[in-house]
Amino acid sequence: MAEKIHRPNYLISTLENKCPRCRTGKIFTHTNPYDLKNTVQMHEYCPVCGQPTEIETGFYYGTGYVSYALTVAFSVATFVAWWILIGFSLDDSRFFWWLGVNAVLLILCQPPIMRLSRSLWLSWFVKYDPNWKENKVAHHERMVK
Repeated sequence: MAEKIHRPNYLISTLENKCPRCRTGKIFTHTNPYDLKNTVQMHEYCPVCGQPTEIETGFYYGTGYVSYALTVAFSVATFVAWWILIGFSLDDSRFFWWLGVNAVLLILCQPPIMRLSRSLWLSWFVKYDPNWKENKVAHHERMVK
């Protein structure tokens, strides 16, 4: 019987900002997203498998779309939670209170959202390799053709 290869979970490794190729190496140089000088500072290569994090010049421009989608999803989630827990009414200003609370929460959550959008973006272009120890990184640009 063949030995089952342990495959780290995609969602957990992405949420933890791990390298998508080996799913063990950290892609950011600092673990604290609220260290604002180093929020999006990344290793040039994964410290574990050697996967380049900057696949091509301007690679992370697309993370703006991912970040936008995450903030819209976050806003919809807070809207639904506010609606269920507090409710909305035309007779008072609860809707405007939700807008204010949502804006403050989005500002506070922006550093982790920026990191998550980079981690997701990289994971869509670099696929997991269960044999990453044996297989060396062959191409530095456009990992997924």
